[in-house]
Amino acid sequence: MTDAGSPWLVVGLGNPGPEYAGHRHNVGFMVADLLAERAGGRFKAHKARAQVMEGRFGAPGAGSRRVVVAKPMSFMNVSGGPTTALRDFYKVPVANIIAIHDELDIDYGALRLKLGGGDNGHNGLKSITKSLGAEYHRVRFGIGRPPGRMQVADFVLKDFSSAERKELDYFVDRAADAVEALVIEGLERAQSTYNS
Repeated sequence: MTDAGSPWLVVGLGNPGPEYAGHRHNVGFMVADLLAERAGGRFKAHKARAQVMEGRFGAPGAGSRRVVVAKPMSFMNVSGGPTTALRDFYKVPVANIIAIHDELDIDYGALRLKLGGGDNGHNGLKSITKSLGAEYHRVRFGIGRPPGRMQVADFVLKDFSSAERKELDYFVDRAADAVEALVIEGLERAQSTYNS
């Protein structure tokens, strides 16, 4: 059960540094950047080895929710440390944490919102689950499977193709909408709108 009085912690997963910026594995960072822009905030360095933006989602007044949007500045496979440090610093219950991440087993651009579950081999989720347990929310952003015999690691650490980039802004925008809906309206309503 989410806690209405507590802030939400929205963690976009990715790898820091300009050489990773456009990679499929960094789609969580892309969505986090858009959420921060929408909330009118700027990312600032935090002692938890993360960039954070504090703001609100929703219309001003009783319906708005306090959020901390974060991008761990550790590498993907050790995202759990910064996420746990931010949870402790901002006193966020695990049920109010959302991880935004790339997902191989979903078609490109499709979204799945869920609470809890396995990590499906995703090292960022594996690290967070090891630190926090599995009962946090996930916004899974489909990137599809690698073509032919390409290794998964090579695929996720490559930029989106030129064909994919034509639709990327739209899909990132939709994922940001889904995160806001999850925070404001709750999981079931957000799932009914955005799970594809």
